[in-house]
Amino acid sequence: MALDRDQVMKVIDEIRPSLQFDGGDVELIDILEDGTVNVKLKGACAGCMGSMMTLKGGIERLLKERVPGVKEVNAV
Repeated sequence: MALDRDQVMKVIDEIRPSLQFDGGDVELIDILEDGTVNVKLKGACAGCMGSMMTLKGGIERLLKERVPGVKEVNAV
């Protein structure tokens, strides 16, 4: 089952203001058929020591909760 790109973008758009508040951002790069979502962390998030926490504990957790079929989120 292909993931709904609009649903993924809606969740990313909800997360974006929090990241931008800290000088960062996130960009959707690709959605793979196996349920993997690839994103690019930008700005302050790109080099932040907490980027994995943001990625796995924030972005991935919310996408898995709100978008059926999301299996994993990776930073590329």
